[in-house]
Amino acid sequence: MIKFVGSFETVESLPKTTFAEYAFIGRSNVGKSSLINAVVAENVARTSNTPGRTQSINLFNFNDKVLLVDLPGYGYARVSRECSLRWLQRLENYLVSRTQLKRLFILIDSRVGPKESDLELMDFCDKNGILYQIVYTKKDKKIREEKQLDLSHDNHGAMVPEILMTSAEKKTGIDNLRKIIGIK
Repeated sequence: MIKFVGSFETVESLPKTTFAEYAFIGRSNVGKSSLINAVVAENVARTSNTPGRTQSINLFNFNDKVLLVDLPGYGYARVSRECSLRWLQRLENYLVSRTQLKRLFILIDSRVGPKESDLELMDFCDKNGILYQIVYTKKDKKIREEKQLDLSHDNHGAMVPEILMTSAEKKTGIDNLRKIIGIK
């Protein structure tokens, strides 16, 4: 059973738990909330066509075993530079301070491919020893050409070697994500 724990503006306000955390992050409009909803098989994360809707750290408790974390997107969002920098500082604080974070899923739209901001996040995780896994989203959408760069564990020490291909709409790759997280 999935339960919304709350939206938190600061890392310091997050509840102190011993549950393993699995966080989802990606550029705005990558399909993060849709993917979370597909993983838990319920509409718990708010979806929107407007970039930058997720502005807080949203926590979801799954069967008192794990916490799924919906982090604010980065990239295109109509917010001030000051707000954007505040989000970045909060993200960095979350990533380096949450010892219960077991894996960060970095979502990349398969139609767009990795952008500079994705690569910067990967470099930050590599430098800080934060385990992450690349998850391509929207694999069901038609694309003119393959936009995926050769992202490999060889160049990114903290990256899980397996890159996941997913579609929230077609449920592609969802069972694999559930298995990694430890939910059925």
